[in-house]
Amino acid sequence: MRIQPVVAVVLAVIVGLLVPSVPSAQAAGSSAPAGSIGLRLLDIPANATDDPRARLYIVDHVAPGAVIERRIDVANGLPDATTINLYSGAASITAGAFLGAEGKTPNDLSTWTSVDRESPTVPAGGSVTATVTITVPADAAPGEQYGVVWAEVSAPPTSGDGVTVVNRVGIRIYLSVGPGGAPAADFLVGSLTAARSADGQPTVVASVQNTGGRALDVFGTLQLMDGPGGLSAGPFPVVLGTTVGIGDTEPVTIVLDKEVPDGPWDATITLHSGLLERSANATITFPDAGTAAAVPLESGPPGWLYLAIIGLLLLLIIIALLVWRRRRRDDDSDDRAAIGYGVVPADAY
Repeated sequence: MRIQPVVAVVLAVIVGLLVPSVPSAQAAGSSAPAGSIGLRLLDIPANATDDPRARLYIVDHVAPGAVIERRIDVANGLPDATTINLYSGAASITAGAFLGAEGKTPNDLSTWTSVDRESPTVPAGGSVTATVTITVPADAAPGEQYGVVWAEVSAPPTSGDGVTVVNRVGIRIYLSVGPGGAPAADFLVGSLTAARSADGQPTVVASVQNTGGRALDVFGTLQLMDGPGGLSAGPFPVVLGTTVGIGDTEPVTIVLDKEVPDGPWDATITLHSGLLERSANATITFPDAGTAAAVPLESGPPGWLYLAIIGLLLLLIIIALLVWRRRRRDDDSDDRAAIGYGVVPADAY
């Protein structure tokens, strides 16, 4: 499989998390910010250069027996040269979150995954390159598996309690195994639920159902149109971090400005996962406080867009009729001119 380099994409440069979840991705330069370590994915499959997920995570579909490699950049933003431990671990998708297991907890995918430089010493402000290799057994069962490539640093106890602080950051792995092409990804947006907190903060929650064969990392925007007095608002971004497992349905949250009035609003939500995009719309009204009833969504363009399309079609029809009538008048004039002012050759007399 042909691999192309990833340019200037850094995954999870902030360290200091002691929970098993994989830190969120964020952009940065080629080195980690001061006081942190960072990982940067350097390779991407040639057939996935337009896929935002493949620029952040190791995402691939392979046949049993395949071997794939990805280079990663390991950066040290700590004040001293530091030994950074690199290893793979298990992961799962639970309640809309991609969770890395504690420590070096294994699963099938992690046992297939190795890093050629397990404990490089990285100079302060510098970085090293390592290669992640995933060797899929010939008898591997079909399906999608999840894992993490971790970069970990530990600090010795600073007090008598003997507690060692371990900080780590990781790159997610989404590996689909099976013959032929990758399973198709797909999802449906089922409903929108408007709510307003006691302090006046409005939110909208969209219900997303994964109907395809790959896990989804959902992002997108919500646009409000035709509000009170013809107001419009947005687009408002989706709160990042929602991962929808195969066959699961999860809520996706959008936080709006407190100044947004109750409505009603013509709401259009547009969601993406990789190259996949889905849009749907509904009419919503925010309550004074609490949560309103969920409103089913209609897939496709919003109502105002349908009206605009119909108006445009009517305008085109009117223009076509005017052009036709003008041409007909011109043709009639030409016919009259030919009858009343005919010209014959002089020698005809």
